[in-house]
Amino acid sequence: MKILVCISSVPDTTSKINFTADKSAFDKNGIQWVINPLDEFALTKAIKLQESPGATVTVVNVGDAGTEAVIRKALAIGANDAIRVNTEAKDSFSVAKEIAKVAQDGGYELVLMGKESIDYNGGAVPGMVAQLLNFPFVNAAVGLDINGSEATAVREIEGGKETISVKLPAVVAGQKGLVDEKDLIIPNMRGIMSARTKALQVVEPSNTEVKVEAVSFDSVAPRAAVKLVSADNLDELVRLLHEEAKVI
Repeated sequence: MKILVCISSVPDTTSKINFTADKSAFDKNGIQWVINPLDEFALTKAIKLQESPGATVTVVNVGDAGTEAVIRKALAIGANDAIRVNTEAKDSFSVAKEIAKVAQDGGYELVLMGKESIDYNGGAVPGMVAQLLNFPFVNAAVGLDINGSEATAVREIEGGKETISVKLPAVVAGQKGLVDEKDLIIPNMRGIMSARTKALQVVEPSNTEVKVEAVSFDSVAPRAAVKLVSADNLDELVRLLHEEAKVI
């Protein structure tokens, strides 16, 4: 079974987020980049599935040369090889088009990824990839088993869980719970060294069409100063809630 895992390079969650002076773009200066955490759940699941005879795992990333350190980490975790589509990820559609072409050209039977990236949280790429490939699609999976040409996925729904069976090839987007957090793989020295020699193929984009463009960005407003009101001054508390907080 050929498995394709899609990974995004995203800012570490501890990074301080800033925008350029004109608020037109994300400021990348001083940012530590990591594998999108939800994609890491998908990658770990793929490595577990790799234990089946004949199974191989390829990671694909749509990004410029700056993402290669993150790709090498995915190789160190256990992927067999990697593909980087040499273009900046500008919107969900253009990214999905490139992933779908890689999946189609490579004849992959299972396409795995996180349900969304934690930077822009669009959540649109998995469904677009499935539509472009005309593959069955399962979103927000917390469990996945493969039996021959059939995949059984588990999703959390309101009040319980839903078990879905689909025929391969298929696209599955996972979330936290697809594997236990304790099972996430931390690359060891052997994995890091072997990643240096694993194949990383760079391909040019097949399509440059972009359908969505970010107009501007705004930072979250800073927290206002805290005002303390004594318990015996209820009139002042009511006034503040009404006139300043405007919640009553």
